[in-house]
Amino acid sequence: MTTPLLELHAVSKHFVAGEGRVAVLEGIDLSIAEGELVALLGRSGCGKSTLLRIVCGLTPASAGRVHYKGKPVTRPQAGISMVFQTFALFPWLNVLQNVEVGLEAQGVARDERRRRALQVIDMIGLDGFESAYPKELSGGMRQRVGFARALVVNPDVLLMDEAFSALDVPTTETLRNDLLDLWLERQIPTRAIVMVSHSIEEALLMADRIVILDSNPGRIKQQLRIDLKHPRDRDSHAFRSRMDEIYAAMTATAGGTPQRALGLGHRLPTAAVGAMGGVLETIEHAGENGAIELPALAEALQMEVDDLFPLLEALALLDFAHAAGQRVELTRHGHGFVEADILRRKMIFGEHLLQRVPLAAHIRRVLDERIGGHAPKSRFQRELEDSLAEEEAERVLAVVTDWGRYAEIFAYNDSAAQFSLENPGAEHVPLAR
Repeated sequence: MTTPLLELHAVSKHFVAGEGRVAVLEGIDLSIAEGELVALLGRSGCGKSTLLRIVCGLTPASAGRVHYKGKPVTRPQAGISMVFQTFALFPWLNVLQNVEVGLEAQGVARDERRRRALQVIDMIGLDGFESAYPKELSGGMRQRVGFARALVVNPDVLLMDEAFSALDVPTTETLRNDLLDLWLERQIPTRAIVMVSHSIEEALLMADRIVILDSNPGRIKQQLRIDLKHPRDRDSHAFRSRMDEIYAAMTATAGGTPQRALGLGHRLPTAAVGAMGGVLETIEHAGENGAIELPALAEALQMEVDDLFPLLEALALLDFAHAAGQRVELTRHGHGFVEADILRRKMIFGEHLLQRVPLAAHIRRVLDERIGGHAPKSRFQRELEDSLAEEEAERVLAVVTDWGRYAEIFAYNDSAAQFSLENPGAEHVPLAR
């Protein structure tokens, strides 16, 4: 076997938070061989994009090593290019100039970089737009410029960080198919592609291998070799079977009821109460005996799987539903929530919130113990920052704030940045001790 183009050995990444640190990636071992198109899947926050930035030398790993063609990656490499989700074009440069930027940085002579830029512009479908500026282009055309800029330097490895997610569906289909044709017909010099995607179907349409990441911290959960021939028929039995297999693997990362006690700084999933209620009602009414297959649930809700997993995690956390393999099933509490009226739903939600989310119970306890029942947001923010990065602490506190407001276990005044028990309904729910 030849030496892999890319090798990752025990790659980890953490960020300092308060007096501790937050692990984003842990112990990633991965090899990318010549001729492979590899897709990274995992729910939001599992470190997929961070991993790509480490691979291309934009972000240093906290531990472990990345090797490109046998040599360590410590900074951006000439043989590795990246296409970002945001187009990241220079608005003051036209298409031709944007494509030439990388070549100019490499010291390529003017005539040579002009020749290569025009060649890739023609290949990627931008011929005739050389003098146009980014503001004159559609989203799809701007992303084509991003691809052209990445490909013009003749990279061995092309990294794509959700490169199609900012585009509408028809544009995504066209650009994705065009790129795949260039790759399969070897019209581009790239020898390997690594892509991050939030779409199982997109990954299955393109990839030779799918790597599924778990989260908190991000670890490789499973790797699946995809041997379906191109072009892949998304309506075929073989395609749907592989979709089901990936759904099952992804569901395992979404998790069921947590097996260990949660801490104050547990990374609560971003999940709106209304959306959680919609999932429960869909399972009750579209499923059979309070259960449904995950692909059918995603289709009924018209949601991408990456958007569905945080809701399933929240429902499992609150003991309203749990997932096992591809099957999502309501608990008895989930059935009770669906059957209840609005006020009873608030009470049920509040009881489970206080019993199962330590941060919510902590906020309520502090308010109960304070004269006047008030406490500043900054107090809880500081506590969370002992175990979470500042931005993550802010997000987690926002999630528990929304959940607590809905359940009426506390109120929150955004202009004063203050929690209180001023909500008349706060006495609905007894505090779990």
